[in-house]
Amino acid sequence: MSDEVVIKTNKLTKRFGDFVAVDAITFDVHKGEIFGFLGANGAGKTTAMRMLCGLSIPTSGEAKVAGFDVFSQPEEIKKNIGYMSQKFSLYEDLTVLENIEFYGGIYGLSNKEIKDKSGELTEKLGLKHEAKQLVKSLPLGWKQKLSFLVAIVHQPKIVFLDEPTGGVDPYMRREFWDLIYDAADKGITIFVTTHYLDEAEYCNRVTIMVDGKVDALDSPKGLREKFGVATIDEVFYKLAREAKRSAD
Repeated sequence: MSDEVVIKTNKLTKRFGDFVAVDAITFDVHKGEIFGFLGANGAGKTTAMRMLCGLSIPTSGEAKVAGFDVFSQPEEIKKNIGYMSQKFSLYEDLTVLENIEFYGGIYGLSNKEIKDKSGELTEKLGLKHEAKQLVKSLPLGWKQKLSFLVAIVHQPKIVFLDEPTGGVDPYMRREFWDLIYDAADKGITIFVTTHYLDEAEYCNRVTIMVDGKVDALDSPKGLREKFGVATIDEVFYKLAREAKRSAD
C-alpha cells in the first residue's frame, strides 16, 4: 500500500427527495489498499458505491476516483476501474474463454493482449482443461474467482467488489482472498463490501456506515481497541443497533 490517494471523498451526499441516502461522507483510499466498506441493509453503502463507480451523480459534495471527478468525468472513471458483483458478473451461456475474450474486448485490450490474458488466467485458475466449458457448468467458487480475474483483466487502478464471496464455501473464500492479496500487491486498490464480518479482518482499513453516515473508520485492530471488543463482528453489531433505517 502506498501513500497515493486513488479515491477521495469530501462530504459526498446523495438525496432522493427528502431522503438522504448518503450523508456527507468523507474518506480517502490509497493505492494498493484493501478497503472494507461495511453497513447493514439501509446504511447507504450501495448508493455510495454507485456514485464512486460513476453510475450515479451525487447531489452534493466532492469525490475523485482514479483521479477523475464523479460529477464531470463518470465515463473516465468507468474506464479505470473494475467491478464485480455477487451475481451476474459473467455470461453463463458463454465458455470460460469467451467470457475472458468478451470482457477483454470491452476493456479495450488488443487481440494479442486478450490471447495472452486468456492463457494466463486459465493457467492461474487451473481451468486450462475447462476453458471451453460453459461457465454455468462451473461450481460457484470457481465462477467467482473467474469473475474477479475478469474484472481486473485490464489492470484497473481500482476494483469494486460487491459481496463477492456470497454463498461461497469457506475454503473457496480463502482462495478468493488470496487472489485479492495478489492484486493488491500489484498496486490494484480493492474496495470491497461483504456480509462476512470475519473478512473485514483481512482488510487494511474498514469503514462502517450507519444511516448514511460513516460511523467508524480505522484498521481492524484499531476498531477493536477503540470499542474494547475482540472481533469486528462486535464492533459492527454495536453500531448497527443504533441504526434507524432498514432499506438501502
